[in-house]
Amino acid sequence: MKPVVVRNIKRADPAGMAEYGVSTVHEAYGRLGLMKPYLRPVWAGASIAGPAVTVLAQPGDNWMIHVAVEQCRQGDILVVGCTTDNTDGMFGELLATSLQARGVQGLIIDAGCRDVKALHEMKFPVWSRAVSAKGTVKATLGSVNIPVVCAGVNVDPGDIIVADGDGVVVVPKRYAAEVAEKARKRNADEDGKRTRLASGELGLDMYGMREALAEAGLVYVDNPEDV
Repeated sequence: MKPVVVRNIKRADPAGMAEYGVSTVHEAYGRLGLMKPYLRPVWAGASIAGPAVTVLAQPGDNWMIHVAVEQCRQGDILVVGCTTDNTDGMFGELLATSLQARGVQGLIIDAGCRDVKALHEMKFPVWSRAVSAKGTVKATLGSVNIPVVCAGVNVDPGDIIVADGDGVVVVPKRYAAEVAEKARKRNADEDGKRTRLASGELGLDMYGMREALAEAGLVYVDNPEDV
């Protein structure tokens, strides 16, 4: 495929999915779309959700990330996949400053990140494969706003990205509204369960597990000698 920048993409509405979080959205989407767990936040506490602007970059080369900045809008999340495995520090404070000026919420990158202290102070969230001070070049073209694979998951431009301390999940834009509604209902249901558990009720009873456990062969005894 020739190097290309797609300027106009259709962006899905995250519809409050940052509030529900990655675990709830992942369950609401049928346990699909979860990126590999080696992607970790470079600082703790951030939670974001928004449409993806995608980058296909060459390993150790952040040229196309600079190109992608121009295509970003308020509320976007930049998602960077590489043509092969890489852990070089392809992103840092200066690029974050540029993205933040355009209202970008954060970055998901299947490569390395550096300037972690500065990123934390800026409150610019990054989920990366590695933290590495190793610098990069600007020499080889890639593409912007094409489908990419990032940490094992296909991401189309405009798909919804949800990221927090539990990881990163991708919801295709055609399912975004449906998944957001399921996540909302699931979140409300969990609020009720949380209240019951906090009152002392056991999950064994709340979920009706006792009969199934007995049918599976679980036996209770009162004394070790009876085992």
